[in-house]
Amino acid sequence: MTLTTRADKSTAGMVKPLHDSRENAPERRLRPIPFIITFLVMMSMWVIFSGKFDPFHLTLGVISCLIVAYLSSDLLITATTLRKIPLLWGGFLFYFPWLLWQIVLANIHVLKLVFHPDMINRINPQMVHFKSKLKNDMALVTFANSITLTPGTITVSLSLYGDFSVHAIDDASASPLPGDMESKSGRIFGE
Repeated sequence: MTLTTRADKSTAGMVKPLHDSRENAPERRLRPIPFIITFLVMMSMWVIFSGKFDPFHLTLGVISCLIVAYLSSDLLITATTLRKIPLLWGGFLFYFPWLLWQIVLANIHVLKLVFHPDMINRINPQMVHFKSKLKNDMALVTFANSITLTPGTITVSLSLYGDFSVHAIDDASASPLPGDMESKSGRIFGE
């Protein structure tokens, strides 16, 4: 966890946290639908990848998957009702091929950039700063990861308020930010 800090004159150089999320953190509440779905996905992966079906290994799998599902079900599944889960997964199914195509296009662009005889003059590394219109945490993280997966750009920082800092290798990589990727990431989560 990263805390934003500020210097205070009265502390003579000491640094105080502006906000500690543990102070105002909501009480952890287990939501049954995401917990069950996370457990079932984890357990099926355990059975498929372990290849062991004896009681000892299945018991270890159940215990491990229960612990992981308890700790991460709210991170993996953000929708709380059964109606919203198919929409969320459906959104990812439409987004994923588009993202793969953008990655292919960016790979071709970087390949052309690297092998161009005038590469030194074409590369223009820069930091691009912008505020995203996305509000949902998962939409912001999906957008940030999508930027990083696309060759030529790396998300350097993302604040809780949607402030992005992205490193781009050249002007062509920097110019479309935030662009279509932001709106498509938001559409998955209903924004």
